[in-house]
Amino acid sequence: MAKSPVVTGISPKEGPPGTRVTIRGEHLGINPNDLSSLKICDCECMLSAEWKSPNKIIARSGPGKGRGDIILVTKSGGVGTSTVQFRGYHETIGPLKESAVWVEEAPLNWGRQNSSVAIFQLDDPLGLSVEGDEKFPENELTELFPDGSGDLLSENFEPAWFLLEHHHGTSFDDLRVGLSYLKRKVDSQNEGQLSFLKDNVGSVMEQLDTLFTLKQNYEADFEKNNETLFRVEEAINQSLKEATHLFHGVLTRREKAEATRNALAVMTRYKFLFQLPINIDRNIKNEDVDVVINDYARALNLFGKTEVSVFKKILEEVETKILNIRINLKSKLHQMPTTLKQQKKIIRNLVALNDNGDPGWEAIIHMKQFLIDKIKGSYQQFITEEQANETPNKNNRHPQNKHKRNISLSQQIEPQNVEPKKVLCIDEIATVISDYFPDLWKLGQNYFVGDLAVKPDCSHEMDFKEMILDIIVTVSDIYRTIMLPTTTTSSFSPVPIIWLPHCLKQIRSVFTVLMALDLPNEALNKISSVIFDLRLHCLNILFKQASEQIIQLKTTETWKLDYHSKQGTISQLPNDFYKIIMEAMNLAKEYVIRDERRETALVDNETAKNELQLLVHKCFWNFSQVLEQVGLNSDTNCSSTTVMSLSGSSVTGFKLHNDLMWEQKLLITISNSQYTRNVLLFKFKKEFEDNGFPTIDVVVARAVELLENTESKLLETYIETKSDPLVGTIEPSMYVGSFEWDSPSLLDLREVRPYAKEIITNLIALHSEVQTIIPDLMYAVLSEIVVTISEEMSRLMNCVTHFSENGAMQARLDLMALTFTLSNYFTPNSKDFFCDATNAVPPLKSEENEKYVLKCFEQFKTRMHLQIMCFLTPCPNNIETSII
Repeated sequence: MAKSPVVTGISPKEGPPGTRVTIRGEHLGINPNDLSSLKICDCECMLSAEWKSPNKIIARSGPGKGRGDIILVTKSGGVGTSTVQFRGYHETIGPLKESAVWVEEAPLNWGRQNSSVAIFQLDDPLGLSVEGDEKFPENELTELFPDGSGDLLSENFEPAWFLLEHHHGTSFDDLRVGLSYLKRKVDSQNEGQLSFLKDNVGSVMEQLDTLFTLKQNYEADFEKNNETLFRVEEAINQSLKEATHLFHGVLTRREKAEATRNALAVMTRYKFLFQLPINIDRNIKNEDVDVVINDYARALNLFGKTEVSVFKKILEEVETKILNIRINLKSKLHQMPTTLKQQKKIIRNLVALNDNGDPGWEAIIHMKQFLIDKIKGSYQQFITEEQANETPNKNNRHPQNKHKRNISLSQQIEPQNVEPKKVLCIDEIATVISDYFPDLWKLGQNYFVGDLAVKPDCSHEMDFKEMILDIIVTVSDIYRTIMLPTTTTSSFSPVPIIWLPHCLKQIRSVFTVLMALDLPNEALNKISSVIFDLRLHCLNILFKQASEQIIQLKTTETWKLDYHSKQGTISQLPNDFYKIIMEAMNLAKEYVIRDERRETALVDNETAKNELQLLVHKCFWNFSQVLEQVGLNSDTNCSSTTVMSLSGSSVTGFKLHNDLMWEQKLLITISNSQYTRNVLLFKFKKEFEDNGFPTIDVVVARAVELLENTESKLLETYIETKSDPLVGTIEPSMYVGSFEWDSPSLLDLREVRPYAKEIITNLIALHSEVQTIIPDLMYAVLSEIVVTISEEMSRLMNCVTHFSENGAMQARLDLMALTFTLSNYFTPNSKDFFCDATNAVPPLKSEENEKYVLKCFEQFKTRMHLQIMCFLTPCPNNIETSII
């Protein structure tokens, strides 16, 4: 089977039966014999079908009426489909239709038809088919058009009556097509009758022959009956004389009655004129200007060209009163504010009173000036009040307070119960635009389309456009001056942050009003630009506020601790930082990021993206500085005495003194940094992306680097703080009691010397501190300190000039104990240092001594088993941390 036929185009799309239709589409048959059926509007047209190609067929339409599909059936593809429709209609021939043949004439019923049907039906001037049985009720038509008629031949023909009677159910598209048909018909008639005569020469000649035959018959009949006609004429004249004589009296009385009626009518007419000045005053008092206009127009029609001096005098008085009315109406037209309806009424009255000016354009000029004065007045009032508030400050200002206006953002966050003057000015301007600007725009549109009863002056179109742009530019400049003082030369203080969303909402309401009026893009772009800059300004202010709040965290750290299962012990500092960023992000999402209709998308703008990344990066940088300052500030006190777990209970076995030690704060700060880097940064990234913000991958990557650097500084400080005292006690403890490695009076070897045990004990205390706060740093901290200890042991052993045998045994025992205990925290450097220290001790002279040393070493492991257990489970060496 081939593909089914598809009809995609026809030309023409409508016509009466027999219209030659060109059908185009796809798969319209392989050859002429492949066609089985062709239906146009459900009428078979196969007999007239002419197959041209698989994409083109020509046929003539059938008697179908209305719209219908073109369905083609082929032997190869079956029944097809159609994406277009053809509209068929029937033409009727009547007296108004041009025709080359005679049309049987019949007496027309010129009255309104009730139930009778006309003998013939006139053709529809729109070329549309007559509707079905459902007709528009005639009584409603009579009520709508009491003096009209739907008859095409009537003098009172009403087009609306005709459309309601014959086409009340016709679609608008069909009526538009009918209008096109009527225009073509009129244009064809205006081209002259020569083409019509050429096309119908035979019929015209036949008609001329008929007229010539009629003329011959009339002349023959006239010659035959000439005398009879004269006798009939004399009889008719005699009858007229007798009738005139009989009705002479009646006609005389009729003439007298008509004269009387004419006299009464003239008296009534004169009475109207004489009472017109009084009626004008009374109607003006009652504000019935329309009645005055009607009476004035009637008086001009009746007495406008009179030569009677009395009438002229009265008309002059009437003209004076009408002139006063014009002046009064113009003064009302110039008074603002005035509603659009009132202005239209005043303009219509001025035109009716024959005003020589252009009241429509005057109304536009005065309304525009009123708007400009209203807007500038609000702004000027704000400037005056602002300067009045600044004057006392200038008089009382001391030299050291010269820069007092540069208040911080945090001071602007404080809630205010009273709207600032700036906000009031913005609200007033928005109200003026919302209340009066639509009337100005509509008034201008009505003027140029001719709806104000005056002939529009098209030369004012550019002037009107400049008026609209002048108002929009004025509003935009004022909003920029008030809301964005950093972008202008204004010295005004910025709008408080708490009022920024309100101001943005007001300016957006102005933009909505302007968009509803379908203004030119040039005007809309002015306000759109202000909104974009204000949104960017709000975004900048919100995150700068967040930055300042983050800086203040260093003064609000209370060291209230919490335990995180993966990160260890943390304080409230990271969560406070998270809350500040989230608050700024939510405010920005609600008022800044969300785009209104026809606003520039902030997330797609490169400038906004870069600005947002810089602002967020500034927040992260400030937090890294806060962490560094809080950790390195040894004077910071802690108000908490117990580390709290997530459930609120104290962590088992970890109780602090009344104040945290500075080294413990260093570890907690490192834990805060790691928690922020490993957990919060990715939450930030996800929250920003989920709420429609531009991606901050680069900012997060840079923040990770910042926090890693901060952690590195803090850890170096901690290790240095812990290692210096620990290493500094080794040498004094080693030589306590005037101990000498080469002393011949050295006591017999029994156990590890106290200095080695002291090293282990100090490391256990350090181990406990790190394990309690941030276990993940255990290897990083102890391995570095072990390197320092090993380096010190290497130095001390190499400084010994001579070892006695017992001294060598003691040194080897001490080194074995330290090496065994700390082996899990060895690095290549620490191994090398311990090896160097061991090599500095001379070898033992006998195996017995070596066995004795091993025996003492086993005793050490037994006695110090509990202490050694602390160092058996370090962090694996392959764990990747930012510190190592």
